[in-house]
Amino acid sequence: MSAPTRDLNALLGSRICHDLISPLGAIGNGVELMQLSGQAESPEMALIAESVENANLRIRFFRIAFGAASDGQMVGEKEVRTVLAPGVDGRKLEIDWALTGDQPRTVVKVIFLILQCFESAMPWGGHLRVSHDGDHWKVAGEAERLKVDPDLWELLSNPGAEVDLAAAQVQFALIGPELKRQGRKLGLTVSEHSISVEF
Repeated sequence: MSAPTRDLNALLGSRICHDLISPLGAIGNGVELMQLSGQAESPEMALIAESVENANLRIRFFRIAFGAASDGQMVGEKEVRTVLAPGVDGRKLEIDWALTGDQPRTVVKVIFLILQCFESAMPWGGHLRVSHDGDHWKVAGEAERLKVDPDLWELLSNPGAEVDLAAAQVQFALIGPELKRQGRKLGLTVSEHSISVEF
């Protein structure tokens, strides 16, 4: 990757996630061995096993959302469906991944960043659908209650907007530059009970 095209934020995300996946996997393997030997038949060990599994899936999600994505790389359908499974890390959103087969990692990266924006806008839950028509991608969500910060959502189509961000909101600032790198434009529609993002 040459200096002009290098994305240090994404490389940093990849490095952190890569370094965390191995120890989490080791902890998970240790818990599994204890369960197989009959030493882990307790509510406490069940909680540890569930927590490790959720952390592992969340790290895999972050690795795609915040990690490096090169042209030509693909993400398997099974991987995406596993990471987006209901109940992961207490997620309250139902996500309908209406795509079949492997998908370009660059596209899935943007979709995962958008999904995090939806998580912030739908803290009480909601239903999302990810679909595409050729090379046109869409994430649409509905909820009875929305918590939309217009300034944050403006960053999706106007990355230069002056907005103070908290760490939990960094995904809003990453989408615009990533789409620019991919030569794509974003469309956003927000109503009382729904949000639609297309690119």
